[in-house]
Amino acid sequence: MNKVRKISQRTICTKKKCFSKETIKRLSLYLRNLRSLWRGGVEVISSDKIAAFLDVSAEQFRKDVSYFGEFGKRGVGYKVTKLINELESILGIDKKWKIALVGAGRLGSALLGFDGFSRFNFKITQVFDNDSNKIGKDIFGLKINSTRNIKKIIKKNKIKIAIITTPPEAAQDIVNKLIDSGVKGILNFAPLVLKSPRNIFISNVDMACELESLLFFVKQKKKS
Repeated sequence: MNKVRKISQRTICTKKKCFSKETIKRLSLYLRNLRSLWRGGVEVISSDKIAAFLDVSAEQFRKDVSYFGEFGKRGVGYKVTKLINELESILGIDKKWKIALVGAGRLGSALLGFDGFSRFNFKITQVFDNDSNKIGKDIFGLKINSTRNIKKIIKKNKIKIAIITTPPEAAQDIVNKLIDSGVKGILNFAPLVLKSPRNIFISNVDMACELESLLFFVKQKKKS
């Protein structure tokens, strides 16, 4: 795949093409469903049948995967194992990724206890917090490090991805430290917009906003 030359919060561009963040999210959804189909014994599938399992059209599916190559045969369809391997390579989960987690509170602890990361070749290997009552203690087999040591530890372990579960007032300072340590991608659970250079990708997970949006549509449904 072509080397990425520009990254924004909405669009990613290579030397030849640009595609949206939503496209990448759909690729992940395709991969999840293809794995399920493979476990169910499906070896070859058409775009129409794939679309039947997803909330997208067959045309959208073909367009999304065509950004990265031609993986199917007209009139035949896609070999499920080949498409799985291609999507894993495109998404980068064909190799293991070490993750740093900053914020060992309730949410951070819940993420540490989630064993599903391993299915996607993600592993939290370092944990940080600024609470002196937590620093030095073990949590799910990992020692909680001081946020003062972020740069030293992350550089030593060559970690490129981090998760932030800190209070909002601490998040921007943590982001600055992570970027200075060489982190390139951040999953942010703090409820605020974080500032970063264009070559750093931040994905925000705001559960309150998602619930508020859901509530809005539920309320509108009641009115209709």
